[in-house]
Amino acid sequence: MWKSGKRGIHYLHKLNAAASTNVPASLIENGQKRVIDASLTLIRERAKLKGELVRALGGAVASTSLLGVPLGHNSSFLQGPAFAPPRIREAIWCGSTNSTTEVVQEIRDCGVDDDRLMAIISDSVKLVMDEDPLRPLVLGGDHSISFPVVRAVSEKLGGPVDILHLDAHPDIYHCFEGNKYSHASSFARIMEGGYARRLLQVGIRSITKEGRDQGKKFGVEQYEMRTFSRDRHALENLKLGDGVKGVYISLDIDCLDPAFAPGVSHIEPGGLSFRDVLNIIHNLQADVVGADVVEFNPQRDTVDGMTAMVAAKLVRELTSKISK
Repeated sequence: MWKSGKRGIHYLHKLNAAASTNVPASLIENGQKRVIDASLTLIRERAKLKGELVRALGGAVASTSLLGVPLGHNSSFLQGPAFAPPRIREAIWCGSTNSTTEVVQEIRDCGVDDDRLMAIISDSVKLVMDEDPLRPLVLGGDHSISFPVVRAVSEKLGGPVDILHLDAHPDIYHCFEGNKYSHASSFARIMEGGYARRLLQVGIRSITKEGRDQGKKFGVEQYEMRTFSRDRHALENLKLGDGVKGVYISLDIDCLDPAFAPGVSHIEPGGLSFRDVLNIIHNLQADVVGADVVEFNPQRDTVDGMTAMVAAKLVRELTSKISK
């Protein structure tokens, strides 16, 4: 099925490229529309079924629904994160650990432009949130997906959220390498849109003057690794979300030191330990309304899939944090 899906994607890319030749534009547009409609229908019906089951069981105020978004083309370096969602899903089901799983839906790049693609991701998240008490937990993909996901969460809830962003990089550059949807610019789009009130960035250890200037412009609270020992107590006792619609957690796998998670595109030594991340998440006082796990690159993982298992564990921990 995966191979068939890849062939379909490649075929649609060829169709898109053919638009400049003798293939009617209407043929390509109609084909893309059918693919998009089919994807959204699948997400809608799966979310509806999950919501019905959760409501029938009773007792749940919030329950996660996993949404896979395997995009990698907005990465400034390697595009391996596009292959991450199925690897994380596989690790969640791995018999070597105790696992819980949720409905997994995937949207694949079907040759449309980024403006439309980002809108489709937002629509998909809203379809999940339509089914109370479901909340989105999104598997990337590169970090560009956080913008349309946070936008959808904010719009659906009717106001801004607070964001806890764990990452080696601030991802707040205005338009990295000329791409407004770059994975290095996702939080600039979020802050410009007014979708977040507070943005806390933790684990930062690769940041330029522009990253710091943009942080100051948007009032971002940036916690760099060089001061982590000083900041540890505060970061492991965070209370967020008062006065807003809830808290969103965005977790880039490269927030971790590569000793714990080598399977990332941008390897930055000197990061957080796995236990550091768990302590921050476990002790966070917040109503978590959504989350994402991004930038795992299976093409750089160890042979035994060490980073996939780390990502899967983080997904389970976030599931527990969101569900209640």
